[in-house]
Amino acid sequence: MIELPLHQLASYLGWFPQASAGQTALVEHVMATRRGHLWADRADGPRAIAVGCGGYLVLSGDPEALGPSAMAPLAGQYVLAPSRFLPALSSGLERVTPWERMVYVRRAQPLSPRPPRGVTVRRLVDTDARALALLGSDSAWIHASWGGATGISGSGHAWGAFLKGRLLAVACTYFLGSRYEDLAVVTAPDHRREQLALSCVVALCADVEARGRKASWTCSRHNRASRLLAWNAGFRLEREYVHYATGSMSTGSLTGSRLVA
Repeated sequence: MIELPLHQLASYLGWFPQASAGQTALVEHVMATRRGHLWADRADGPRAIAVGCGGYLVLSGDPEALGPSAMAPLAGQYVLAPSRFLPALSSGLERVTPWERMVYVRRAQPLSPRPPRGVTVRRLVDTDARALALLGSDSAWIHASWGGATGISGSGHAWGAFLKGRLLAVACTYFLGSRYEDLAVVTAPDHRREQLALSCVVALCADVEARGRKASWTCSRHNRASRLLAWNAGFRLEREYVHYATGSMSTGSLTGSRLVA
């Protein structure tokens, strides 16, 4: 596939679900923030379109347009695609593993969080980028959809729990849709089970609702801790779906001319 300029995404919005909760909000996020990538099988009259951001990708169109050598942008991603794409994905990638996912929408009142004494929960600002980066490389995924710690800190879409200047937990809008904001949260390993994640999520949800949108939550069916946090924060199940964790390109697909990702 070839990468297209992001300003062309507006021409292909009709290829994807609009104003929906969960991973499908990715396309609207890329449109709104200009963070991410747009790929097509060809520049003029494309038959297959992929939009990616933060390690996730949404695919639409005709799978017949995707030969094995077109798989570079789809490798090492969490791919949401109609089942008709599975033969093409399986032929061009070393691994295509289905992951059962659950989408929740906030509909109920949350539990009242009780963070430890001295903890302040507030919206992140530009100057918090360093504190966010200090959470460590294992937590870097939390700001991937905003292009890094600086991007999310200055976005107005993240709330953190601070103790004596140290950021202990942060919740953010991972995908910013037109109707839904899909949320994510991470907590420093040595400060889990202190209701910090719940405190940040509840504060962020109030912010989302003040913007006139609804908060959604997406997690693996097998992530019991995430599902429990969602429930305690007032989220209720909306639907279930499957996306695919992909591996590297298969050896056979690497032959031929140089690929443009």
